[in-house]
Amino acid sequence: MALFGIRTAANREDQVVDYLISKLEKQGAEIGAVVRAHGMRGYIFIEATSKEAAEAVIQGVPYARGLLRAEIPYQEIEHMLEQVKVEMNIHKNDIVEIISGPFKRENAKVIRINKPKEEIVVELLEAAVPIPITVKMDAVKVIRREGEEEEK
Repeated sequence: MALFGIRTAANREDQVVDYLISKLEKQGAEIGAVVRAHGMRGYIFIEATSKEAAEAVIQGVPYARGLLRAEIPYQEIEHMLEQVKVEMNIHKNDIVEIISGPFKRENAKVIRINKPKEEIVVELLEAAVPIPITVKMDAVKVIRREGEEEEK
């Protein structure tokens, strides 16, 4: 596998990554990984078996401006990558406490989990009208699991 750079529209890197991943899930291609380097605007990287496979997968992808000519050595982008290990110990219907952001210290119920984006959708428990709010997984902590009885 070789590493190739893709030029993107500035600040549209996440959208290109999302589109590529959904396209790969549907088609299945000779792509090993899609990487968005931390702090690098206007570029993403893909791991492909050949330059032709990389060119084929970015055909028709919105905001993808083209493939860089040469293969990229891993050592050139290694310093921009960070290992992120997110604990996926959150389940649907868990009761969580929001620990950061404008709803800090509010309790909420998990209604949906988006693992690829590391986000969850919650509904505040004390709200008069249930409004779904999307927050990052690291912005909440689980205080009660579904099925557990609250101790009093």
